[in-house]
Amino acid sequence: MSLTHFPGGGSSTPISTANPITKVTMPALIEMKRQGKPISALTAYEYAASRLADEAGIDLLLVGDSLAMVVLGHENTLSVTVDEMLHHTRAVHRAVRRALVVADMPFGSYHGTIAEGLGNAVRFVKEAGAEAVKIEGARIDLVRALTEAEIPVVGHLGLTPQSVHRMGGYRVQARTAETVLQLKADALALADAGAGAIVLEGIPREVAAAISGELTIPTIGIGAGPDCDGQILVFHDLLNLTFAPPAKFVRRYGDAGALIRSAIEHYREDVEHRAFPSDEESYHLPEAARQALDADQNLGELRKA
Repeated sequence: MSLTHFPGGGSSTPISTANPITKVTMPALIEMKRQGKPISALTAYEYAASRLADEAGIDLLLVGDSLAMVVLGHENTLSVTVDEMLHHTRAVHRAVRRALVVADMPFGSYHGTIAEGLGNAVRFVKEAGAEAVKIEGARIDLVRALTEAEIPVVGHLGLTPQSVHRMGGYRVQARTAETVLQLKADALALADAGAGAIVLEGIPREVAAAISGELTIPTIGIGAGPDCDGQILVFHDLLNLTFAPPAKFVRRYGDAGALIRSAIEHYREDVEHRAFPSDEESYHLPEAARQALDADQNLGELRKA
């Protein structure tokens, strides 16, 4: 059996052997770039949303360390732990049949020795089912070590959220000739070290276009303009499930926040007015049991009389 065909899994929907699902892999992303086919990517953190995104045909699902903010309520991404990221990666892995599952390595999990970074990356693949890991910055030696260990790597350059304190906030990067040249050099070095794709975040469109044109591996943009080989958004941004003004690059494709709030308010009102549950939504005794209880009650009343 071809390893690129998903044979089955936890889905309740039967999978036709005549039309197997073609699994997205890192080499498949590179082939998509070669063919000029845009890559769709989205963050994912739990089973239900991941399954919906996968069924909608998203190519890459990133278990982003942004879960620290949009799921756990932290101020930035720095607080999330390896164990928390593993927990969410497992949930996403269980939901996905087609998309490539990439796990963000959180702050501190690869900032020490290469051996420590490699050990943590192995955990994401071995324990959580990740098919690639993403690391921020031009960590060339680590990318090379991960590649040699058969762990696919997605790089991340430009605005790197784990560097928020060094950058002094979330600011657009590569705005001078010097920093543009450095970013290009870093991207080429990551590709040469074995990275299979690179996320470009918060950089001018012109810079992202130039880098995308020079690389043989795909670029995935977020706040980097339309000329990257693919695009990624945070799931909660796309559906208005955040509680802050959106960044300039965010396009909201739906208002799940309003839908959920309205549904919950309607439920609360129905409970308060005893409109939920209705008789049709309630369970009832079988007729024989009701008759037996009625007979027993009538007998009790006769005895009292």
